[in-house]
Amino acid sequence: MKNIAMYICLTILSCPLFAQSAKTIVLNPPDITRGLPVMKALSLRASANDFDTTRIKIQDLSDLLWAANGINRPDVGKRTAPSAINAQDIDVYVSMESGIYLYDAKKHVLDLIINGDHRKLIAGRQENAAKAPLMCLLVSDISRFKFGADSIKLVWAAEDAGIVSQNISLFCASVGLVTRPRATMDLGKLREVLKLNKAQYLMLNSPISLKKD
Repeated sequence: MKNIAMYICLTILSCPLFAQSAKTIVLNPPDITRGLPVMKALSLRASANDFDTTRIKIQDLSDLLWAANGINRPDVGKRTAPSAINAQDIDVYVSMESGIYLYDAKKHVLDLIINGDHRKLIAGRQENAAKAPLMCLLVSDISRFKFGADSIKLVWAAEDAGIVSQNISLFCASVGLVTRPRATMDLGKLREVLKLNKAQYLMLNSPISLKKD
């Protein structure tokens, strides 16, 4: 019986993401022991030009999101990515074939925002990026900055998005995935699809896949 339970657990950890949508995707606990040393990951970091279509495993997605902007100090709610005045303004959305989800770092789950495949909106004119099985979309909510004019808040938002984007790139380099930080996307249509308010700004996106043979 113990062996059967272990087999089921390993199967769940290694299975690829399902195509059908779910209201909530419960992520696996992050594996903080995996990956290359940071200096080696930096030596391998590169922006991919082509993407494999194979679905990403749930453990890879779980670790990716935690590395991007997860909570690494639960006692104080601090993140893997710093933010200006600790506003934690960056939200990470994940677009897949089944829909677009919002990463809830506190619960370490993905909550469904909208069904359907919207990766082409994120790819924009660079259609090749839409082949990636998942795309991370970084959105800043500048209302979380408690002071300052909007002009300085947008500077802080850009800085914070850049840090999260680099976390994504380094994680991918460390575990053998590929990505590319991008600003190209259909801003107007994405705002409508995600129902963003006036304080929420689309900043960057990253298509992510296995290395293409």
